[in-house]
Amino acid sequence: MNSAQIEKNVKKVMEDFSKDSFIFDLLLAYGTPKATVTLLQKGRRNLSKEDHQVILKKKLFFHECKDEDLHITIDNLQKEKKTMSHSPRFVVVTNYKNLLAVDTKTKESLDIEIQDLAKYYAFFLPWAGIEKHRHITENPADRKAAEKMARLYDGILAENKIHDTSRTHDLNIFLARLLFCFFAEDTDIFENNIFTDFIGSHTQINGEDLHEQLEKLFEALNTKYEERENLPAHLEKFPYVNGGLFAKKHWIPKFSAKARRIIIENGELDWKDINPDIFGSMIQAVVHPGERGSLGMHYTSVPNIMKVIEPLLLNELREEFEKYRGNNKKLDALRQRMGKIKFFDPACGSGNFLIITYKELRELEMKIIEEMGTFSFSDISLDQFYGIEIDDFAHEIAKLSLYLAEHQMNVKFKEKFGDTKPTLPLKEGGNIVCRNATRVDWEDVCPKDKDDEIYVMGNPPFEGARKQTADQKNDLELIFKKDFNDLDYVSAWYHIGSRYIQNYNAKLSLVSTNSICQGQHVNFLWPHILIDELEIDFAYTSFKWKNNAKANAGVTCVIVGLRNTSN
Repeated sequence: MNSAQIEKNVKKVMEDFSKDSFIFDLLLAYGTPKATVTLLQKGRRNLSKEDHQVILKKKLFFHECKDEDLHITIDNLQKEKKTMSHSPRFVVVTNYKNLLAVDTKTKESLDIEIQDLAKYYAFFLPWAGIEKHRHITENPADRKAAEKMARLYDGILAENKIHDTSRTHDLNIFLARLLFCFFAEDTDIFENNIFTDFIGSHTQINGEDLHEQLEKLFEALNTKYEERENLPAHLEKFPYVNGGLFAKKHWIPKFSAKARRIIIENGELDWKDINPDIFGSMIQAVVHPGERGSLGMHYTSVPNIMKVIEPLLLNELREEFEKYRGNNKKLDALRQRMGKIKFFDPACGSGNFLIITYKELRELEMKIIEEMGTFSFSDISLDQFYGIEIDDFAHEIAKLSLYLAEHQMNVKFKEKFGDTKPTLPLKEGGNIVCRNATRVDWEDVCPKDKDDEIYVMGNPPFEGARKQTADQKNDLELIFKKDFNDLDYVSAWYHIGSRYIQNYNAKLSLVSTNSICQGQHVNFLWPHILIDELEIDFAYTSFKWKNNAKANAGVTCVIVGLRNTSN
């Protein structure tokens, strides 16, 4: 059941309001099985013996008030052991004039006149398996780290001549390796502070030998334990990492005393709370000095990403989970299915869509394992994630951010179940390639066959018809052949994407400027897209595509989802 249907259901509950059946009607509105509610109403599923209470395990502790103060009552209930003994997601008290509720997971509360409940229907969406996604605001650690990395980047450029794309690529990889080391020493991948101590204790204060020492360290991180023969003791302490991050030898820049000090200052920050999904976008600004005044300006907020991925795939997976509760065979089949799906962002930037999708899948998988009551390791891996990104640094950061997200989810998994797959040695950090998505065969990046289940998603570049470069015009000409001069650049992704999903078990959902559904675009673009085999799956009408950074990018957008024709 989706949120739009739930909203209608709650409005109906309030229109036909009855004190005697209110709480049961409300549960039904959120998709609680009718049989469960019937048994609850008859008292056979009600875990409370009090006439004025209803308790449904893992869902609800409901208390009907007469003359009591609602606020005092709900405070007292939360302090009582028996209230939480059945792990209710929500504690709800009402005198049928006002309603108070607490979400025991998020600690959020609701305090309203009961007649306004339909306005606040989203508060209880977790009953339907739809979790509330809080806006992630800028974490001070994200901003501080990005600012210090910008200073380091400037210091490196002052000491080194970056004269070609090869050298730029090497620098991008070097920065990604540094970021991994900072994160690793604060999150138990490495020993605590081992990397920063290495810089401080084993390199000269003037920075002259820092590049040589880092080269030795990176080589050690790529050396298996059984192949380490003559490593000095301080390098032997570092684990074997590999996974492609340290696999090849790349040029390492030279450093001044100032740049060395900035590296140490970076290491002294606490990196464990870095959000990979916002931090990657902020770090992108490091290598684009014109964007530094508003680090994170192009960060895509989680709620906006959810507008794309929930109707594309997450809602269906969550609904299946709710439907199969109590049926371990079908739950296990769902878990295995999730471990085989391919996720593809052909304009992935620093990986935000892929990272949030990965996190959401891991969260759902943990719920499935918990519901089944039998432990199993995660089946979801980074090699299910594919991306194309034209900017070399963003493409390196996307791979790194997926590593960081994987480790963070492994930590959560271990906290919940007591064990997890080891983070090291790293596996490949997603199949992210640095190419022009309009000039590469998408099947070469994300291969597909008839047995695959594939979801294409993303936020491609928006450039309008009058703001495109000559190269972008050439890209559109290559794809459309004619009638392309008035098309927005994002049109290319819709055209290529529609061909990519055609006749396969695949769907696509992209963000674009709202102009693609207006004016000349209707005639020039959509006849290419809505061919016999394809149709619109879902869509969002115009809204402001904003993020939560202090200076955010606000563009009027639509989201259009495409699928193969369905019955």
